[in-house]
Amino acid sequence: MNDIKKFNYTDILGWSVSRYNRFLNCKRQYFYEYYAKFDKDMPIEKIQFLKSLTFKALETGNITHDIIKDMLKRYQVSTKPINKDKFFKYSLNMTEKRCSSKTFFEHYYNGDIILTSEIYAKVKNILENFLNSPRFAWFEKNATTTSSEWIIEPDGFGETRINNLKAFCKVDFLFPIADKIYIIDWKTGKVDEKKHSRQLIGYSTWANYHFGKSAIDIVPVIVYLYPQYNELSVKINDYSITEFKNSLADETKDMYEYLADIEKNVPKDKQEFKMTGNTFLCKYCNYKEICFENKL
Repeated sequence: MNDIKKFNYTDILGWSVSRYNRFLNCKRQYFYEYYAKFDKDMPIEKIQFLKSLTFKALETGNITHDIIKDMLKRYQVSTKPINKDKFFKYSLNMTEKRCSSKTFFEHYYNGDIILTSEIYAKVKNILENFLNSPRFAWFEKNATTTSSEWIIEPDGFGETRINNLKAFCKVDFLFPIADKIYIIDWKTGKVDEKKHSRQLIGYSTWANYHFGKSAIDIVPVIVYLYPQYNELSVKINDYSITEFKNSLADETKDMYEYLADIEKNVPKDKQEFKMTGNTFLCKYCNYKEICFENKL
């Protein structure tokens, strides 16, 4: 299960759910996110700083993901029950360390005071929901015997090939039970059944490519951890994987249209990347400071 295919580096862009969503939302934001070094108006250091801004909700999810990742890696070493006092102390320490090293959007733009205690309270609530869930009990009973074959947030960005196109589909947690492959993706935000169902099909396509598993033997599940525990699963078949591959090819082509050189991933002029007309999105954009200063 750990024999994930590797690829030599190429400049050509790679599709991902997050990349294409950014492309759809606002072409100018997309330019700043992926092509900062080609901006002739702003220092790259400024753009990179704005890119590094994080939101309280986003960082809560990132911290939670990393704690669960560490917990799973601990299960690969020992299947002893978790000492919850030590677990939550570790979680608090990680939250404090991560928050101290971040600049928050809410503070930078709005002057809000960021309280680590508030972020940790939510992190703790999310982790309690997970530990008390039927999925966690099922996992302890069924999955730990194959821990040497687990894939826990693999290194890199989950690069793969879909219809010979570069793509990125990084799974949170993949593990085998009997003849099935289970894929779990943790979510700490809002339920979005349409978006997340497609994401699960992407992960299944990734597993199909790397391990040769047929669609019926792949079981992908979205696990919602907040405000209460919930799950979303999708039945995968050959048609859904084929449809996903075709849509990915179309979406990659859409992004290619904004490139002056496809093979080298060089963008057209920034002026070609138009700002969105949706001012609601602008309100929560990391780059709004420079976007409105440079209406080109």
